[in-house]
This record gives sequence, structure tokens and C-alpha cells, in this order.
Amino acid sequence: MIFLDVASFVLLTLGGFFVFVGALGLYRMPDVYTRMHAAGMVDTLGAALMIAGMMLQAGFSLVTLKLLTLLILFFFFSPVATHALARAALHAGVKPILQDEPGESDK
Repeated sequence: MIFLDVASFVLLTLGGFFVFVGALGLYRMPDVYTRMHAAGMVDTLGAALMIAGMMLQAGFSLVTLKLLTLLILFFFFSPVATHALARAALHAGVKPILQDEPGESDK
């Protein structure tokens, strides 16, 4: 029983760390596209680890099945939502910040 508690604690802590890093990525990245990439990649992993930790805490029950369903839906809909936001930003005319051409930064 103590092993499940320790494993759950580790998963929840790692998940919280990845969600925190994703929040920092939202703050630090320069444009909407890189912000969505940082949030989409890191928060998916963070949420998966946190849900796995909650599944360990719930044991074998209906709650675990519900959490597994939530995890599956999250893995399918999170990339779709990120893609839809990126297309909407592109359609609205938001241009990505591209790397400078060589020699342009000297001007």
C-alpha cells in the first residue's frame, strides 16, 4: 500500500512540475504559435501524469475507469484544440515570428 502512495505522489508531483513548466513556457515564448506548442506538449504530459497518479489513488474502481476515459479523451482532443487555435490565429492574420535572415541583425 505504501508503494502505491509513493508512486502516486511521484506521478502527481511530476505532473505538477510539467504543468508549471508549461505555464512558464506561456510566459517566456515570443509568439502565439510557440506558446501553443509549449503549452500543448508539456501540459499533455503533465495532465497524463497527474491523471495516472489519481488512478493509483483510486484503486480498481469505477473512478479509475472514468479517469482512464478522461485520459483517452484528453489525448485525442488536446492536439485537435491546439491545431484549431493555430489555424484560427493564422486565419486572423497573426504572423509567426521567424528567425532573422543572416546579416539582418547587423543593421
